[in-house]
This record gives sequence, C-alpha cells and structure tokens, in this order.
Amino acid sequence: MLGVLKKVFGDSNEREVKRLNRLVDQVNGYEEEISRLTDDQLKGKTIEFKSRLDRGEELDQLLPEAFAVVREASKRVLGMRHFDVQIMGGIVLHQGRIAEMKTGEGKTLVATLPTYLNALTGKGVHVVTVNEYLASRDAEQMGRVYHFLGLTVGLNAHGLSPEEKKEAYAADITYGTNNEFGFDYLRDNMVLYKEHMVQRPLNYAIIDEVDSILIDEARTPLIISGQAAKSTDLYYLADRFVRRLKINEDFTMDEKARSVSLTEEGVEKAEKAFNIDNLFDTSHMTLNHHITQALKAHSLMKRDVDYVVEDGEVIIVDEFTGRLMHGRRYSDGLHQAIEAKEGLKVQNESMTLATITLQNYFRMYKKLAGMTGTAKTEEEEFRKIYGLDVVVIPTNRPMIRVDMADVVYKSEAGKYKAVVEEIARRHEKGQPVLVGTISIENSELLSEMLKKRGIPHKVLNAKHHAEEAEIVAKAGQAGAVTIATNMAGRGTDIVLGEGVSDKGGLHIIGTERHESRRIDNQLRGRSGRQGDPGSTQFFLSLEDDLMRKFGSENIMGMMEKLGMDEDQPIESRMITRAIETAQKRVEGANFDTRRIVLQYDDVMNQQREIIYKQRREVLESDNLRPIIMNMIMSFVERLVETHCPKEQVPEEWDLKALIDHANGTFLYEGTLTEKDIWGKEPEEIIETFRDVITRQYDEREEQMGSETMREFEKVVLLRSVDSKWMDHIDAMDQLRQGIHLRAYAQTDPLREYQFEGFAMFEEMIARIEEEVSTYIMKATVQNNLQREEVAKGQAVDPKEEQRPKRPVRSEKIGRNEPCPCGSGKKYKHCHGK
Repeated sequence: MLGVLKKVFGDSNEREVKRLNRLVDQVNGYEEEISRLTDDQLKGKTIEFKSRLDRGEELDQLLPEAFAVVREASKRVLGMRHFDVQIMGGIVLHQGRIAEMKTGEGKTLVATLPTYLNALTGKGVHVVTVNEYLASRDAEQMGRVYHFLGLTVGLNAHGLSPEEKKEAYAADITYGTNNEFGFDYLRDNMVLYKEHMVQRPLNYAIIDEVDSILIDEARTPLIISGQAAKSTDLYYLADRFVRRLKINEDFTMDEKARSVSLTEEGVEKAEKAFNIDNLFDTSHMTLNHHITQALKAHSLMKRDVDYVVEDGEVIIVDEFTGRLMHGRRYSDGLHQAIEAKEGLKVQNESMTLATITLQNYFRMYKKLAGMTGTAKTEEEEFRKIYGLDVVVIPTNRPMIRVDMADVVYKSEAGKYKAVVEEIARRHEKGQPVLVGTISIENSELLSEMLKKRGIPHKVLNAKHHAEEAEIVAKAGQAGAVTIATNMAGRGTDIVLGEGVSDKGGLHIIGTERHESRRIDNQLRGRSGRQGDPGSTQFFLSLEDDLMRKFGSENIMGMMEKLGMDEDQPIESRMITRAIETAQKRVEGANFDTRRIVLQYDDVMNQQREIIYKQRREVLESDNLRPIIMNMIMSFVERLVETHCPKEQVPEEWDLKALIDHANGTFLYEGTLTEKDIWGKEPEEIIETFRDVITRQYDEREEQMGSETMREFEKVVLLRSVDSKWMDHIDAMDQLRQGIHLRAYAQTDPLREYQFEGFAMFEEMIARIEEEVSTYIMKATVQNNLQREEVAKGQAVDPKEEQRPKRPVRSEKIGRNEPCPCGSGKKYKHCHGK
C-alpha cells in the first residue's frame, strides 16, 4: 500500500531534494564570479554582507552568494571544494532542520556554510560536538576558513576560567561539547554578579551527531551538585544484607523495565535483619530505598558492561558510545550502592544545586539544526520533541557497500567461534575488518580469542580512548583487524589503504544487534564511504540480550527440531526482519519513555525559567525596591487573607494574630496595633500596612544610605532565592520518585505531579517572599556586606565537590525574630541557642 502511495504522490524526501537542487543551482551560478575575486575582495564580502543585513536584507536572500564565498574560501585555505550535496546539506542546516548524510560525506565541511551565514548577524553560532577532541580539531581546521573571511572563532573547552569562557562565547562562532554549553548555562544562573555570566542569549546551534546528543543522551540531566553530609554506613549494611538474597525467592527482577523488588519472603528477611516491625513504615523509607538500590547494583549493574572500576573509583560506561564517562555519577544513591558492592570507599550522596536535561537546554535556542549519518528512523521523535524534520541528503557517489543477511547461532560460544573464523579468513587475504561489540567485556573476550589464533589486532574501547582517533583512522589499512565498542571513533574517517579496494574494501562484523536500528546503521556506515567498496554482516546468537528478550524461543525450538548444533548458523532474511520488528518495538518504547520524562521535566523547566528570569532581573537591576515592595505586599495580602477571610464576619477575624505575625516578621514592635485596623475592610487593612511599610522602608534607606540599601537588597534576594530553589529541586526530585505510586489510586501520576509541583512552587515563592520581607525590613547590616554563594557546586568530579555551606549571615538576627533557616521557630529556640 505504501509503495502504491509513493508512486502516486512521490516520495516527500525526493521532492525536498528537488527543491534544494534549485537553490544549489543558484549557489553554483555565483561560482565563476566569486572565483575571479582577489583574496582581499573575497574577505571584503563579509563586511558587504553585514551592511546588507543592516539595510534590511534577510539571511535567505544572502544565502546563494554567501555559500559561494565560503566554498571559494575553503578551496583557497583548505584545498577543499564543497560538493553539490554538501551545499544541499548546508541549506538544510540553515533552515533549522536535520541533514542525514552518510559517513564520509564531509559533514564537518558542510557546517561551515550555515555557520558563516548565520554568524554574519553577530548574535553568535554554537557548533556542538560529542567530544572535546572533535571540537578542538574542527575549531582549528574550519576556523582557518572563518578567520580568512574576517570572523572570530572561540573554543569552549572544559577547565577554562570564566574570563576565557566569556571570550569564547563573545566570538562569532563557538565550538564546544553539548555538556560544556549546558553546564555554562547552569553556572550562569548561579553567579552573584552579572559580569560573571559568560553566555550570550542562545541564538543558533548546529549539533554534530545530533541523534547521539538529542536522543541517546536526551534523558541525561546535567547536574551541578554539592555534597550532602549523610552517613555512608547504611550503604554497606544494605549491601551485606542483599548478598544473602536469592533471585525469585527473596526478590524479583524485570530486565526490560530495569527494576527489582522484594518478595514477601525478602521483606520478612529485611525486617528480621534490621530488627524492625514494618519495612514499609514511613520511618523506614530511607532503609527501604537503600535495600532497593543495593539490589539494583548487584542484579542489574554489571562490571565491565555498565561501569568499570579504575583507581578505586566506579566509572560509568556510556551504553551508546562505550566511552568512560569520567565525573558522571549514577543518581539517587545507586552509585554509592555500586561502590559498596565493589568494596570501595562510598562517596557522600550529592545535593543538586542546578539541573537541566539536554532536551530542555537545546529547545531554548532560537534556531536549532543538526547533522548525522542516521536520523530518519527517529524522525517522529525529532519532530515531536524539537520541531525538527529530517532530510536525507543523497551521497556524492553511489553507495556500493553490500549488507549481507544476519547469521544466527544457537549459543554465544558458537557465534564467537564463527566470528573468529570469519576474521581469520578475511585477514588472510589482506582485507581490513572492523568488529563492533556492545560492551567492553565482549571486546576483551574476542581479543583473547584472536590472540590465541595469533591474529594481530587493535582493541578500541572505553579503556583505550586516548588513541581512539588514531586507531580508527588506520582501521582501513590492508590486513588491519580492529575491535571497537559500538560507536567508538564517531567523527573520524576510515580511509582505505592502498590496494584495499581490490580486496573488497572494509568489512564490518557486528557481534550483536543493538536495541536501536540507528546504532546498527552507524556501525554499518563505517564502511562504504564516498563510493568505496565494502561489506557488512551481523553474527547473532539466541543468547544475545535482544534475542533473549524478544522471542528467541520459536527459533530455538526450530533449531532443536532440526537437530542443529551450536556451530551451525541460520542465515535468513526472515530472521533479520523479525529482529528489526523487535528493534522497532524497543525504539517505540524508548521514545515513549523519553517523552514521559520530558513531560515531567517540562514541569520543572517552567519553574526553572521563572526563577532564572527573576534571578537575571535581580542581577541586572540597579534598584530592586519596586520588586521587593511587591514581594512584601504579596506576603501581606496572604496574611490578611488568612486572618481576615471574606467568608467570615469581621467580628470573627483574628486581628491580634495578624498584628503579632506582622510584628514578628517585618514590622517593628508597636508600629501598628489592633486599634489601627479595627473596623476596616481587608483592602483598607492592606493599604494601612502599605503606608507603614513604605515609611519604615524610607527610614531604613535613610539610615543605611541608598548605595548600601541597593546592595543589601541584592544580597538578601539572591541568597533567599538560591537556598529555597535548591531545597525545591530536592523536594521535586523526591516527589517524582514516589509519584508513580499514585497510579494505584486510579489517578494520573503526571497530572498529580503537575498539580503538586505547582503547589510546591507556589509554596516556595511564598517562603521566599516571607524571608525577604523579614530581612529587608528588620535585619541590621554590618560593614562586611557581601553576596555569598549558598553552596559550592561542581559539575564534574564528585571527589572535588565541597559540602554545602550554611548561608553566612551578614546581619544580626533578633532573638525573638523568626530563624532564617526557615523552620518557623523563633531564632532563640532554633539556631540562636
């Protein structure tokens, strides 16, 4: 049916390519004219384009000529001329879309076209890569073209000082990694002075390997955290306890959902072991949580697959790239549970000071674009979440790579034996082979087998990432055998050695299907670049994770009926199709999970935007008095509403409590009495308070001096917002952890989270207003008035994180005033003891 529709209406991608070709023709129309320009005339084009923009021309109108200028500059500076398909990719990127371009089609060069065009506005272009090596390489290499044309280039590397970062962001074009851009955004919203902010407003980003960043890493939150001072003993106790538990007897495990839970027997054992009556009592929630995380650490988290242990540290392995993720820790105590399991020193749990997901960070850009070799299979997700559609760009030369049918073995041992035989056969005739594995463990197993056969080879996994680019670049040499985890070497071209084309080009062997077809396609895409010959084949077994989870029983039954042993493969397109169907199901489930995560994170994102906007206003404002007066009056209105509700008759109003509360928080004792507000309507009472507050504010400003008062307002507001926001992040995280239980009460957990999250946010705002009212109206100021961080935070290495500091008071608190910790008690009964 789909085929018939395509014949009648045509393929939408084909129609798009035809439209793009018309624009490519316009770019080509300028080539001769531009090529006649001297170097100085070519450089002068940048100034000409900028003045045309100032006169009201649009970027789209400049595009054909500007692209022709970049092509000519690239020819002169790099000796590289953009192909027509690269021009096409550049147009797609400028339009704020995703260009799917096969490996080896020169995506790095493609990005120079829209980067230059959009940098002419002076608002900044961010080119985002998956690692710092690529960011540095591209900034240096492609930067030569931009410098030639008179534009500035910055590299946003990890470890730069704020001044260096500010300089990198001030450049016309800034290269860097997704994490570094995201962390800088968070840090900017924690600074105490506006001069310390490094980023400009987010204008236009081009994301290289866009599927890796916006899909594979989309759910990964960027977190800046300090450390919480909690005892680590409970991790060791929980770990000792779960080691005695037996699967299916004491606990159950769901591999697909990656969850574990205690059975009734397991619960009884826990209650006996920890000498408690009821594990599910609210007072034992922490213990219950620790036991669950210890169980996960033992049953779901595998060493050398999910993480490695190096120098006494647990380091996460990225499941998509196979790279070690230094400085990243599992959240919610799971990392500590793994440390206890491995007998290492348990690091303290961290507290979150600021957080954002990559999904929400990148959605803040005015215009977003991306490029990758594999995106079409995820187009629905790109469109629904980011508003990005995918255009498949034709290859410069026809693709002649041969993708062979999968071969399936009964056991893993049989599969690996066959893989080694296939490598040996091809190695003998001098054909290079690249073998893809999905874990470090499997790559090392295969390496051992090849050593026994005496076949020289290179292993590329997270443990050997330093020489990654060099190993990948040499993988196409005659007779080379390279074993690599899934996406190792992304962004590095494999160039075929001399005579390799005659031997069939680079042969790719996949040793397991990934849950995502896209990642299998990336592995295939390492071969057959730019019309080179090549071939690919996947070797599978019924014991592989994907096969085990999705219906290998039928195939196993069939193999046993036919009496096939572990060395006999089944080679069938039918099996390949069945596997692809399973992959589509998993992809759909993963998309749903990411969509739900985003819906939850959107609640937090709306709140984050409000707080960060307010915070920026505080930093940029010269006079916060109007803002603070609004906050105090908002607090007063709530007080009046509480003590003088409209549904009650005035005789029942508790005016004494109202005056006592006002005196205890923001008014000097005796400023107002019950008599002053007796017989007045609520609106009149509020106005009476306004008059008194205004007078008191004026007096305080006169005593302190306007300059000191303005700085004092900033000190109080920043500290209050930061400390309350930090507590709120933690509270929202805890709410989210337990919200799924609401489903048992026939309510929608997401709706509950939205309602409760909103109520908690309102409550936080009310607490900020009350605290600000108290300090501004009553606190005494000493000479050492200065803005201070609520807590020290780190975005990278948890070992270096410091414990959060308690807010340092620069004002004297009265013994009968509310304690600034927010407990609601008087200072003398709380921290003033």
